[in-house]
Amino acid sequence: MTTITDHNLNLKVKKTVEKISENMHIIANEPSLAFYRIQEHVRKVLPLVVDRRSEVEVLQQELQGKCYDLEYAVTAMKSIETAEEPIKNIHELLKNAIFLKQQLKYEEAKRSKKESSQNSVYKRLSAHITLDIPDLTNAVRETTNRVENMMIRTNSSGGAELQRSHTTLH
Repeated sequence: MTTITDHNLNLKVKKTVEKISENMHIIANEPSLAFYRIQEHVRKVLPLVVDRRSEVEVLQQELQGKCYDLEYAVTAMKSIETAEEPIKNIHELLKNAIFLKQQLKYEEAKRSKKESSQNSVYKRLSAHITLDIPDLTNAVRETTNRVENMMIRTNSSGGAELQRSHTTLH
Protein backbone atom coordinates (compact mmCIF):
# COMPACT_ATOMS: atom_id res chain seq x y z
CA MET A 1 0.00 0.00 0.00
CA THR A 2 2.83 2.36 0.66
CA THR A 3 4.14 1.76 -2.79
CA ILE A 4 0.84 2.82 -4.34
CA THR A 5 0.73 6.06 -2.39
CA ASP A 6 4.37 6.68 -3.12
CA HIS A 7 3.74 6.09 -6.78
CA ASN A 8 0.74 8.54 -6.76
CA LEU A 9 2.76 11.06 -4.89
CA ASN A 10 5.63 10.74 -7.33
CA LEU A 11 3.24 11.31 -10.26
CA LYS A 12 1.74 14.43 -8.68
CA VAL A 13 5.14 15.84 -7.86
CA LYS A 14 6.36 15.12 -11.39
CA LYS A 15 3.35 16.92 -12.96
CA THR A 16 3.76 19.92 -10.69
CA VAL A 17 7.48 20.18 -11.41
CA GLU A 18 6.80 19.96 -15.15
CA LYS A 19 4.25 22.80 -14.96
CA ILE A 20 6.59 24.98 -12.94
CA SER A 21 9.41 24.20 -15.37
CA GLU A 22 7.20 25.04 -18.33
CA ASN A 23 6.10 28.34 -16.75
CA MET A 24 9.70 29.22 -15.96
CA HIS A 25 10.68 28.44 -19.53
CA ILE A 26 7.87 30.67 -20.86
CA ILE A 27 8.71 33.48 -18.48
CA ALA A 28 12.41 33.20 -19.23
CA ASN A 29 11.87 33.18 -22.97
CA GLU A 30 8.92 35.59 -23.05
CA PRO A 31 9.67 38.47 -20.69
CA SER A 32 7.42 40.83 -22.62
CA LEU A 33 4.42 38.57 -21.92
CA ALA A 34 5.14 38.66 -18.18
CA PHE A 35 5.50 42.41 -18.21
CA TYR A 36 2.28 42.69 -20.20
CA ARG A 37 0.42 40.66 -17.57
CA ILE A 38 1.91 42.73 -14.76
CA GLN A 39 0.95 45.91 -16.64
CA GLU A 40 -2.63 44.64 -17.08
CA HIS A 41 -2.86 43.84 -13.41
CA VAL A 42 -1.51 47.26 -12.41
CA ARG A 43 -3.85 49.03 -14.86
CA LYS A 44 -6.87 47.25 -13.34
CA VAL A 45 -5.93 47.59 -9.69
CA LEU A 46 -4.15 50.96 -9.52
CA PRO A 47 -7.25 53.23 -9.88
CA LEU A 48 -8.99 51.29 -7.12
CA VAL A 49 -5.92 51.55 -4.90
CA VAL A 50 -5.64 55.31 -5.57
CA ASP A 51 -9.34 55.82 -4.79
CA ARG A 52 -9.04 53.81 -1.59
CA ARG A 53 -5.93 55.72 -0.58
CA SER A 54 -7.64 59.10 -1.08
CA GLU A 55 -10.67 57.86 0.89
CA VAL A 56 -8.39 56.69 3.68
CA GLU A 57 -6.61 60.07 3.74
CA VAL A 58 -9.94 61.93 3.96
CA LEU A 59 -11.11 59.60 6.72
CA GLN A 60 -7.80 60.06 8.53
CA GLN A 61 -8.17 63.86 8.43
CA GLU A 62 -11.77 63.65 9.65
CA LEU A 63 -10.74 61.26 12.40
CA GLN A 64 -7.90 63.53 13.45
CA GLY A 65 -10.31 66.50 13.58
CA LYS A 66 -12.77 64.49 15.66
CA CYS A 67 -9.95 63.47 18.01
CA TYR A 68 -9.00 67.12 18.49
CA ASP A 69 -12.67 67.98 19.10
CA LEU A 70 -12.94 65.16 21.62
CA GLU A 71 -9.79 66.24 23.45
CA TYR A 72 -11.09 69.82 23.54
CA ALA A 73 -14.44 68.64 24.91
CA VAL A 74 -12.73 66.57 27.60
CA THR A 75 -10.57 69.50 28.71
CA ALA A 76 -13.65 71.75 28.68
CA MET A 77 -15.52 69.31 30.91
CA LYS A 78 -12.58 69.12 33.30
CA SER A 79 -12.39 72.91 33.44
CA ILE A 80 -16.15 73.09 34.11
CA GLU A 81 -15.65 70.82 37.11
CA THR A 82 -13.06 73.20 38.53
CA ALA A 83 -15.16 76.28 37.70
CA GLU A 84 -17.93 75.60 40.21
CA GLU A 85 -16.66 78.11 42.79
CA PRO A 86 -16.13 80.99 40.31
CA ILE A 87 -19.58 80.32 38.86
CA LYS A 88 -21.10 80.57 42.35
CA ASN A 89 -19.24 83.84 42.88
CA ILE A 90 -20.52 85.18 39.56
CA HIS A 91 -24.04 84.12 40.53
CA GLU A 92 -23.82 86.01 43.83
CA LEU A 93 -22.37 89.07 42.10
CA LEU A 94 -25.21 89.02 39.57
CA LYS A 95 -27.79 88.80 42.36
CA ASN A 96 -26.15 91.75 44.11
CA ALA A 97 -26.00 93.72 40.87
CA ILE A 98 -29.70 93.09 40.21
CA PHE A 99 -30.56 94.16 43.76
CA LEU A 100 -28.48 97.34 43.46
CA LYS A 101 -30.04 98.10 40.07
CA GLN A 102 -33.50 97.76 41.62
CA GLN A 103 -32.50 100.09 44.43
CA LEU A 104 -31.19 102.62 41.92
CA LYS A 105 -34.43 102.42 39.95
CA TYR A 106 -36.43 102.92 43.14
CA GLU A 107 -34.35 105.93 44.20
CA GLU A 108 -34.53 107.37 40.70
CA ALA A 109 -38.30 106.94 40.63
CA LYS A 110 -38.55 108.55 44.05
CA ARG A 111 -36.34 111.45 42.94
CA SER A 112 -38.21 111.92 39.68
CA LYS A 113 -41.52 111.85 41.58
CA LYS A 114 -40.16 114.46 43.98
CA GLU A 115 -38.86 116.55 41.09
CA SER A 116 -42.13 116.21 39.23
CA SER A 117 -44.03 117.38 42.30
CA GLN A 118 -41.62 120.30 42.60
CA ASN A 119 -42.04 121.08 38.94
CA SER A 120 -45.84 121.07 39.09
CA VAL A 121 -47.75 123.99 37.65
CA TYR A 122 -48.73 125.25 41.09
CA LYS A 123 -45.17 125.16 42.33
CA ARG A 124 -43.89 126.98 39.28
CA LEU A 125 -46.72 129.50 39.53
CA SER A 126 -46.27 130.06 43.25
CA ALA A 127 -42.58 130.71 42.73
CA HIS A 128 -43.50 133.82 40.72
CA ILE A 129 -46.18 135.05 43.12
CA THR A 130 -44.84 136.72 46.22
CA LEU A 131 -47.17 136.90 49.21
CA ASP A 132 -46.42 138.04 52.67
CA ILE A 133 -47.91 135.29 54.78
CA PRO A 134 -47.89 136.13 58.49
CA ASP A 135 -46.39 133.80 61.02
CA LEU A 136 -49.18 131.34 61.72
CA THR A 137 -47.80 130.06 65.01
CA ASN A 138 -48.62 133.33 66.77
CA ALA A 139 -52.09 133.39 65.24
CA VAL A 140 -52.77 129.81 66.29
CA ARG A 141 -51.48 130.50 69.80
CA GLU A 142 -53.75 133.50 70.17
CA THR A 143 -56.75 131.57 68.87
CA THR A 144 -56.20 128.67 71.26
CA ASN A 145 -55.81 131.06 74.17
CA ARG A 146 -59.11 132.72 73.30
CA VAL A 147 -60.90 129.39 72.95
CA GLU A 148 -59.51 128.21 76.29
CA ASN A 149 -60.56 131.41 77.99
CA MET A 150 -64.06 131.08 76.60
CA MET A 151 -64.28 127.49 77.78
CA ILE A 152 -63.01 128.41 81.23
CA ARG A 153 -65.68 131.07 81.54
CA THR A 154 -68.44 128.73 80.49
CA ASN A 155 -67.20 125.95 82.73
CA SER A 156 -66.64 128.20 85.72
CA SER A 157 -70.21 129.24 85.49
CA GLY A 158 -71.06 125.55 85.41
CA GLY A 159 -68.70 124.74 88.27
CA ALA A 160 -66.07 122.74 86.31
CA GLU A 161 -62.55 123.89 85.80
CA LEU A 162 -60.53 123.41 82.59
CA GLN A 163 -56.80 122.98 82.80
CA ARG A 164 -54.53 124.11 80.05
CA SER A 165 -52.74 121.30 78.19
CA HIS A 166 -48.98 121.31 77.92
CA THR A 167 -49.24 120.13 74.34
CA THR A 168 -50.48 123.45 73.02
CA LEU A 169 -48.07 125.87 71.49
CA HIS A 170 -46.37 128.16 74.02
